[in-house]
Amino acid sequence: MIPAVQKRAAALLNEFKADRYAFGVNILGDGAGQMAAPLGATALVVAPIASQWYQPTHKTLMASLEAAGVRVVGLARAAAPNAPLEDVYRIHSHIVHRRPDMVIAVGGGSAIDAVKAASVLASLGELEPEIAPFFGVGQVSAMAKANGRSILPVMAVMMTASSGAHLTKYANVTDPAKGQKKLIVDEAIVPPRAIFDYAVTQSQPMNLTLDGGLDGIAHLIEVFYGAGVDTRDHVAQIVDAGLDAILTGLNALRNNPSDLNGRLLLGLGTDLGGYAIMIGGTSGAHLNSFSLVDVLSHGRACALMNPYYTVFFAPAIEAQLRIVGAAYQRLGYLDGDLSTLNGRDLGMAVATAMIRFSEFLGFPTCLDQVDGIGRHHVARCLAAAKDPQLDMKLRNMPVPLHAGIVDEFMGPVLEAAWDGDLDRIRTM
Repeated sequence: MIPAVQKRAAALLNEFKADRYAFGVNILGDGAGQMAAPLGATALVVAPIASQWYQPTHKTLMASLEAAGVRVVGLARAAAPNAPLEDVYRIHSHIVHRRPDMVIAVGGGSAIDAVKAASVLASLGELEPEIAPFFGVGQVSAMAKANGRSILPVMAVMMTASSGAHLTKYANVTDPAKGQKKLIVDEAIVPPRAIFDYAVTQSQPMNLTLDGGLDGIAHLIEVFYGAGVDTRDHVAQIVDAGLDAILTGLNALRNNPSDLNGRLLLGLGTDLGGYAIMIGGTSGAHLNSFSLVDVLSHGRACALMNPYYTVFFAPAIEAQLRIVGAAYQRLGYLDGDLSTLNGRDLGMAVATAMIRFSEFLGFPTCLDQVDGIGRHHVARCLAAAKDPQLDMKLRNMPVPLHAGIVDEFMGPVLEAAWDGDLDRIRTM
């Protein structure tokens, strides 16, 4: 019998992507070639080709492409974590020299994000050779439409349950010199075909597994917190199934990393996080994570910051908090009767449950526990929040901020996150 949470999650993903996405266990051999073939006859494969753990996947992928009649015209090394600018430009160079019909991006979220950005440059580079003008919302589509161009298709082969990069319109790119991540948000960069064989995640390190799961949680709750009345009920279904899947999966995998059912649930849940961010946007925790990229992985940064934003937003999101809190309560991380709590008290209870879960996973729960952190990171977070190219994160908040009041209200949230004192947070 298929567990109820698995059945709910799979039904929602089929609703989301239909036949454009193949997902499940042990499906790569049959599915990869079938997904790629409609996009063209030739492909550049961008993958972690030097990694030993990737080699079995590479053999399966190549055989599947060959069987489907897709010719591989080149191999390129995938991007490093956080998709550094230099990797985006390097992959772009491979594309313009190999001239494939498609690019097959294999790896985690950063690997796929870098290929998305590189495909934009390969398609529009004659018009704009730098990546910076494409940061923000809709810039790629605007330039492509104005010039009668289309974006080189990307077939995404996801190997990490985390960001949903294989399903979404987002590409994060990092400038390592500035320690700052920026974001392309555009329907034109959604991979037209994708596949995720959840079994391949069994070989990944536990730290990567946990980071990815918490990134998925952040996608679900941040979108849910900011959902408007027209989408809230739909997002609630996605969040209810997604949180159950991720929390249950991580609970199992923390004790047994090879648990295949745990891998399946984690993959389904983080994919639902991808569904969520195609309906609404992330907000405060994601925005701050972009400025902590040199000291924290993305998943850990979001997991660390979200409890503090939960308290900040609490008076505006009581209905959402009861659903989120119930998911943590079902696994024993939240005590008491949620129906007796309101406003800030409700937010404090749910935030405490999130912190308990992070402690169970062995993650830091306040900034001063992070190696290499400094007060300059707080200043960087506040400065980034005033950057017009990241303004969408402020507007996605259930308590919207603007640059003029960032210091007044985001400042205390960051101070609370510095030492773990929830009482520091000011609610509007």
